[in-house]
Amino acid sequence: MTRDAPRADDVTWTDPDCPVARTLDLVGDRWTLLIVRDAMDGARAFTDFQQRTGIARNILTDRLRRLVERGVLDRRTAPSGKRQLYTLTPAGRDLFTVIVALRQWGERHAFAPGEPHSVLVDDHGAPLPQLRPVGSHGDLVDAETTSVRKND
Repeated sequence: MTRDAPRADDVTWTDPDCPVARTLDLVGDRWTLLIVRDAMDGARAFTDFQQRTGIARNILTDRLRRLVERGVLDRRTAPSGKRQLYTLTPAGRDLFTVIVALRQWGERHAFAPGEPHSVLVDDHGAPLPQLRPVGSHGDLVDAETTSVRKND
């Protein structure tokens, strides 16, 4: 576990041996990933997240608390002392690839051909190329060419 990871006894794991299941237990609901997305896009204050997502206040309060407890966000008091500000931890920033993968899947499968949508661009203004997992020798891999090795 990394420094930012929650202790094993802090979370009830759906499938304790599976990294995918553990990840979903930590950040797998719609609102949580939208909050992470918005934090990556500069949201810092409660009102920023609420305005961008339209999430109910009680749900946002719960998700922000969980994200802080689970090491995805840091919380600090603003210099004015009147509100809390949230920033991504290293573990939160590590979710960037996950957010990009979800975005790219959505671009391919959640929009009709030609339907307009936002585009994620790099610092040169060019859209990001499609993420493609590669194996140890640099070859493209997929579900047909990989397998899960279980711990005994």
